[in-house]
Amino acid sequence: MARRENSARRAVDRRRRERTHLLVVCGGEKTEIDYFAGLKQLYRARATVKPKGGSPLKLVGYAARLRDQYREEFDEVWCVVDVDEFDIEAASAEADKLGIELAISDPCFEFWLLPHFRDPCGPAKARKEIAGHLTKCLNGYDKTRLNFAHFAPAVPVAIERARRIDPASNPSTGVWRLVDKFMASADVGDTVRGQLP
Repeated sequence: MARRENSARRAVDRRRRERTHLLVVCGGEKTEIDYFAGLKQLYRARATVKPKGGSPLKLVGYAARLRDQYREEFDEVWCVVDVDEFDIEAASAEADKLGIELAISDPCFEFWLLPHFRDPCGPAKARKEIAGHLTKCLNGYDKTRLNFAHFAPAVPVAIERARRIDPASNPSTGVWRLVDKFMASADVGDTVRGQLP
């Protein structure tokens, strides 16, 4: 093998080793998991995605235990949580203490899906309202069988739309910060952003 080929292979191997490995713990056990599985495939990101029902505070504790169990395997640890009826302040304080990032959606994760289709709607206090807006954008939307292909082409646009939302407003979402990390940890040698492999 030529010296040039060896150098190129070492450079590619080094780049792959240096990519960020994300641990993502989701409060939802279906919609979020389907979305992030699709995102992981789209960007060939180094990510481990785990479902865990329960309060945001319990998710933070679970994520910390996973991180500690698999020492040095994960570069960043995230929890995807909904405000719903939960005490986000306690979860946020615990996450800060443990070095875990939160991707918070108020009222629910489905609000993150809306910016894939249009600018976000006005105030929405309940999951049912958000689901109604989403159904208008995506005929036949079913949270139990999320088809990521419907969302994939608009991921960069959704990030830009969601970034403009005041995080203290209702509705709001911080999921764009995590999705941006998936894009940044992509194996750019193997994928083109915005296209399904």
